[in-house]
Amino acid sequence: MDDSHLEQQPPQQQASQSPQKELQLRPAQTDKGYYRFLVLYLVLLSALGSFVNDMYTPSLPEMARYFHCTASQAQLSLTFGMIGLGIGQLLMGPISDHYGRKIVLVVSLMIFIVGAVASVFSPSMTVFLLCRFVQGAGAAGGYFLARTIPADIYQGRELAKLMALIGAINGLAPASSPVLGGVIADYGGWKAVFIVLAAFAFWVLCIAPKLKESLYRQNRTTLAWYKTLPGYIRLMKNTQFMVHISLKGCALGLLFSYISAAPFILETHYGFSQTMYGVIIGLNSLALAAGSMLSLRFHPFKNAVVLASAILLPSVGVGAYALWHIHSFMLFEICSVTMLFAGGMIFSVTNALAMNEGRAQAGEASALLGVAGYLVGAIVAPLVGIGNILHSTAIVFLVLLLLVIIFSVWTFHLKSDIN
Repeated sequence: MDDSHLEQQPPQQQASQSPQKELQLRPAQTDKGYYRFLVLYLVLLSALGSFVNDMYTPSLPEMARYFHCTASQAQLSLTFGMIGLGIGQLLMGPISDHYGRKIVLVVSLMIFIVGAVASVFSPSMTVFLLCRFVQGAGAAGGYFLARTIPADIYQGRELAKLMALIGAINGLAPASSPVLGGVIADYGGWKAVFIVLAAFAFWVLCIAPKLKESLYRQNRTTLAWYKTLPGYIRLMKNTQFMVHISLKGCALGLLFSYISAAPFILETHYGFSQTMYGVIIGLNSLALAAGSMLSLRFHPFKNAVVLASAILLPSVGVGAYALWHIHSFMLFEICSVTMLFAGGMIFSVTNALAMNEGRAQAGEASALLGVAGYLVGAIVAPLVGIGNILHSTAIVFLVLLLLVIIFSVWTFHLKSDIN
């Protein structure tokens, strides 16, 4: 039996194979055409997780006026979407480990479509928040499967390369979605944004039959899915795994703080239109893709977080000071771009390190990795809108910067299997 086959499958797959049977490579490892399809489809799944928040953020000030609520209350819609994303991933992790990835994907996309369509008919902010929760729960399936499916197939640096490639290409999602959202909202209102989101999810659903199941039946858990939930406890006792997801969670907190505050800072404070807001945020988001690709040049891989932290320290520090005292759009823009660039490096590294560490429980590991970011994001989204949004955003930035530096140093001192 060829030992190289063993090296390309996660440990849980190796253990479950009968020693009398020849291990087979996955279609993505033998068929270049399918590999390209898989990369693009995983990008679409991951993009849906970005679209669920990024595409409608230009409409937040308009929605605050429509529902007669404050900025902080409008930002709660981001929080409810993130809560749905978090809870959805926690449930879909063990469910997909038991039933397979594909069925979970199909059901989750259908849930998202229902939530997006229902939100258009929301008579109040309370109903809209409920719809946002449903949208988040539905988007969770595709978002966490974009990390789980690669871990079913690859490990080590091959896993890191695929996830960094997906992350880099997917940098177009946060780059394009605010632009599209701004244009759509300017011409069709905020409700049109959610119609477009439902149509996008329906298109992804129509392509789903071409996706091949990555978790073979013999590799699935045999226990009922709810009996595998204690697997989360085992992962949470893994120090390296928890450090990696904590670093990503705090770094994502910076991103979500920026996403929550930027519409009000750029549109209300600096006077930009929804379309111009989308263009600015879209161009800034390209820095995420650049940071993700740069991280691949580091050996060992974890060293990228050191440079990222060194970039974040002045960009976030100066940016927070500028928000409080200077009120310069250009300075705010420069600090935002460098912060997003460093964030792209951290997201790519922590995704690969965490999934490599938890690949024996890929579903649960991917779920916890996703929850970490959305838990922090759900907390900070309404905080940046309390009182003076410039001051509150600056304070949140500084607190998250401190946490990112702490976990970056911790990550650097941990042993890593990815060199």
